[in-house]
Amino acid sequence: MLNVFVLNNRRLNQLHVETLDDLRNSEPIWIDLVSPTETERSWIKELFELELPSLEDMQDLESSARFYEGENGELHLRSDFLLEINEDDSRNVPVAFILKNNSLLSLHLEDLPVFRLVRMRARTRPGYIEDAREVLLDLYATDAEYSADALESVYAELEKISASVLTEKMTDAEAGKVLARIANEEDLNGRIRRNVMDTRRAVSFLMRQKLLQTEQMEEARQILRDIESLDGHTAFLFDKINFLMDATVGFININQNKIIKIFSVASVALLPPTLIASIYGMNFKRFFPELDWEYGYPFALALMVVSVAVPFAYFKRKGWLD
Repeated sequence: MLNVFVLNNRRLNQLHVETLDDLRNSEPIWIDLVSPTETERSWIKELFELELPSLEDMQDLESSARFYEGENGELHLRSDFLLEINEDDSRNVPVAFILKNNSLLSLHLEDLPVFRLVRMRARTRPGYIEDAREVLLDLYATDAEYSADALESVYAELEKISASVLTEKMTDAEAGKVLARIANEEDLNGRIRRNVMDTRRAVSFLMRQKLLQTEQMEEARQILRDIESLDGHTAFLFDKINFLMDATVGFININQNKIIKIFSVASVALLPPTLIASIYGMNFKRFFPELDWEYGYPFALALMVVSVAVPFAYFKRKGWLD
């Protein structure tokens, strides 16, 4: 899909492009390609004399491949943007940017909420976008905002988890569900941290290249300040996640210790009657004991009951059975 935007009265307007001539006759400031077809790739190659990167190139994590200047003077950037579908499936989507003359080309395989938000804002706010570099900066600034919103959702979910963890009783099944929820939030928090780190690197690269004007440099510094404030939040969330994880595992250990305590108390309490039964059973002359003493069995059974009741009464008084 090819989304072409031009500046009209200092607003971004989207053009309907069906042929190469439609694209050639326009003066696009931003071309957003979402899973482009081979035909659309050929249009970009012919119009801009550029070879769009492949999926393997977009996923290349080498520093030299993420930010570099092309043979024709164009600027290439590779960045990750957060795609949060739901609480169980969130990931970072690689995006390739190419800045040539006064046109920005963005290439990604999935439509991203950050890009949709920038398009919406640019349509409704006059003067919001001035050139292609401001489009790129605004994408990074919106990405930082989206990451902050995602962190707020992590905060809210961890509050719900805290309410369920910090209770008097928790079964092993409930603890297992809580651990799964904590793991999901930890994964999302890690992705947010990686996302803002990648945004920081990209904005710093633009500043080092001295491509930004004075106002744009100040906007870039503000983006870096926003990202720096997010670092403290992600670190706090990591600590909170670790605390909740330890607390949940502690509840599981307590439940297991209760089971072990039951077996320990039972084994100790049943040891005296076992001893009595062994001694009584070995006192044979020639035949069974009850042939010598009429009350032999009742006496042995009563003694075994007493030997069990006394230890259990003692354990109950100590509170070991609670």
